Amino acid sequence: MKQRPPHKATFRFYEELNDFFAQGKTKTTVPVYFSGNPPVKTVIESIGIPHTEIDLILVNSHSVGFSHRLRDGDRVSVYPVFESLDISGVTNVRKNPLRRPRFILDVHLGKLARFLRMLGFDTLYKNDYIDRDIVHIARTQNRIILTRDVEILKKKEVTRGFWIRSQNPGKQLIEVLDRLDLYSRMKPFHRCMACNGKIEKVKKEEVSDRLDAETKKHFEEFFRCISCKKIYWKGSHYERMKKMVEDIRTSSRSGHS
Repeated sequence: MKQRPPHKATFRFYEELNDFFAQGKTKTTVPVYFSGNPPVKTVIESIGIPHTEIDLILVNSHSVGFSHRLRDGDRVSVYPVFESLDISGVTNVRKNPLRRPRFILDVHLGKLARFLRMLGFDTLYKNDYIDRDIVHIARTQNRIILTRDVEILKKKEVTRGFWIRSQNPGKQLIEVLDRLDLYSRMKPFHRCMACNGKIEKVKKEEVSDRLDAETKKHFEEFFRCISCKKIYWKGSHYERMKKMVEDIRTSSRSGHS
């Protein structure tokens, strides 16, 4: 029979960090047995929670960083990322709060990428990204990784990331807006949904040769992506997206009631 490690610490995980546990094991104190004095980050990720989800760790009521080494009998409280509350004067986990909303998404989140771009957020996405590419781009461009893959968020090079819980793109969008408190930062229809480039207004005669007869007849106002040159106008597709944006804003004001 395998002998239990000699040391024990008790962990309590708060709010959405409980999403990583099976039903029935949430919002309870978790005993963890260990040998030596491992970094608290290593122990937390061995439980299944990536460090990018964490903004505050208290060991025996004192704020500590990821490198803090556990001792026998420690009481550990772990809190999720606080985006609507600035705790920079309290936490020792990261130097800067995640307040610059620039994203890179994994290959499973194509529709979410389009929605974020629709709301004006700088969002990189390709359906052939591999994990190494995502981590490198996120690090060099200071982007937040959005992913359905918990394992990528456990990589030590990753400092900014969020595990998307839902499989529904509309609900995924609300998850991101809520978690990162982005409603006031929305700038709808300023980015190309196809490539993430910025959109500018353009004269009708400049794009006339690319319009079909009906579009040319019924619309006078046009916009063009400065990167991929895709043309936009306020047709029925625009009205549907505008309604979606209005619903999101109404929902945010009512607290999703």
